[in-house]
Amino acid sequence: KKVSIFWFRRDLRLEDNHGLFQALNENENVLPLFIFDKNILDKLDNKADARVEFIHNQITQLHQELARKEASILVNYGDPESIFKELLSEYSIQAVYTNRDYEPYATNRDENVARMLNEQNIQLHRYKDQMIFEPGEILNGSGEFYKVFTPFSKVWLSKFNSSKPEEFKPMHWKNLMQTSALEVPSMKEIGFEKSEISIPSKTADEEIISHYNQTRDFPALNGTSRLGIHLRFGTISIRKLALKASELNATYLNELIWREFYMMILAYNPQVVDQAFKPAYDRIPWRNNEEEFADWCEGKTGYPIVDAGMRELNATGYMHNRVRMVVASFLTKHLLIDWRWGETYFAEKLLDYELASNNGGWQWAAGTGTDAQPYFRVFNPTSQQEKFDKNWKYIKKWIPEINSDKYPKPIVDHKFARQRAIDTYKSALNQ
Repeated sequence: KKVSIFWFRRDLRLEDNHGLFQALNENENVLPLFIFDKNILDKLDNKADARVEFIHNQITQLHQELARKEASILVNYGDPESIFKELLSEYSIQAVYTNRDYEPYATNRDENVARMLNEQNIQLHRYKDQMIFEPGEILNGSGEFYKVFTPFSKVWLSKFNSSKPEEFKPMHWKNLMQTSALEVPSMKEIGFEKSEISIPSKTADEEIISHYNQTRDFPALNGTSRLGIHLRFGTISIRKLALKASELNATYLNELIWREFYMMILAYNPQVVDQAFKPAYDRIPWRNNEEEFADWCEGKTGYPIVDAGMRELNATGYMHNRVRMVVASFLTKHLLIDWRWGETYFAEKLLDYELASNNGGWQWAAGTGTDAQPYFRVFNPTSQQEKFDKNWKYIKKWIPEINSDKYPKPIVDHKFARQRAIDTYKSALNQ
């Protein structure tokens, strides 16, 4: 049977989906496809990973929505290249449509699939969907990518304001391949089980976004949108969210621009996945004390703001953004533990984990990244706590034993650790 395929990945929604819009606009018999990618899933040690359950739930929801249109979604588990080889023997594929993904693994995977399809004279059509401006669209006067956020954000904003993105519609649902419901593999069949962690709503709370600049720094308040996981997997449209943010709150929009800045940095510098953006910083002799790292992971450093953040992360898969900066600075500066250790821990735990932002945030805190905070700026956890949780509301929520002898003494003295970090960095960078 002649079909065109739309391959869902990080765009798990039917509305305002660029690649799906193009597929339905240009073809009849469009068969939606999702692949639980073995290469990604096999690396996850936690078999009750809430993100996998979230994806599974979204696929189930898409399955139900498509059934109402007398269509379905083909769901496979395995290696994408091998699965496309199998599909070529089952269907007469006319074309494959998808939305671009900019992470190193994804770009390699897509190149390999495109090459294989090309050998059969089938084109892989790729579209921009998870960014407002993708890598290459915002360059400096010399035609190079921006290494500093502020000038990048100014160009981004002026471009955005001069041509606001529009929603992709109408969707020609009649061009979906008509079929009875295809089977969705169970969580068990893909090697996972249900998680205890709950997922935040995908509704953009206009009240929260409107006051974002006043509330975002206080972890005890419900002052952030919690939409990270939905942006990560495309269950909401970045176009709709950016338009809403531009009407409601400039500070919130600025955070969406940071997201695109780091995606652009990663696309042009894939080496940052495991190297410092500034190569000289790879000379830092990290202490990497495993016991201290375990205390940091478990929220037992004796610094309440750090410990509350780590306990919130371990329990909920979320950590407030202000606290993320504090705990990352503490690990890399106070304990002189390699930022890659912290980044890997966050990658395992965060519901909203997104490679570019996680890497960018960690390298910012460690001073190793592009446009990072200078290495001699070391957050004082106690003054951060006094400033942003002065009534101890957040701390008491996550550390019930805070005022008892069960709570540990500080793992290291702030003044000593600050000086040690500055001296260590300085000496490594002066080599």
